[in-house]
Amino acid sequence: DVQLQASGGGWVQPGGSLRLSCAASGVGFGNYAIGWFRQAPGKEREGVSCINLSDGSTVYADFVKGLVTISRDNAKNMVYLQINSLKPDDAAVYYCASDPDLYCSDNLSVGDFTSWGQGTQVTVSS
Repeated sequence: DVQLQASGGGWVQPGGSLRLSCAASGVGFGNYAIGWFRQAPGKEREGVSCINLSDGSTVYADFVKGLVTISRDNAKNMVYLQINSLKPDDAAVYYCASDPDLYCSDNLSVGDFTSWGQGTQVTVSS
């Protein structure tokens, strides 16, 4: 089983940046994929990005391409999500989750991910 803990959220002004962190423990790091999702009030949870922990290949949702970078540090069992040029519409609770299939699907389906962290709140306002 995989345990995940997301952190790094907070308040940021429009145009600002944040780096979210996801700490993983449990099943051997590198044997699954990690995805980042977000959920704003009244909206469905949507996939943002995913990384294959074995080969480092990545997938990004179309609406964040060029604004977000996902990365991993296998030595620290950590996955990061760098978010730049934040807008008020980016405000949400951000979650990290694991997919035992290892490979990230292009559609970033919530149903593919079996273990979820508790989420970290991102607030964007002036």
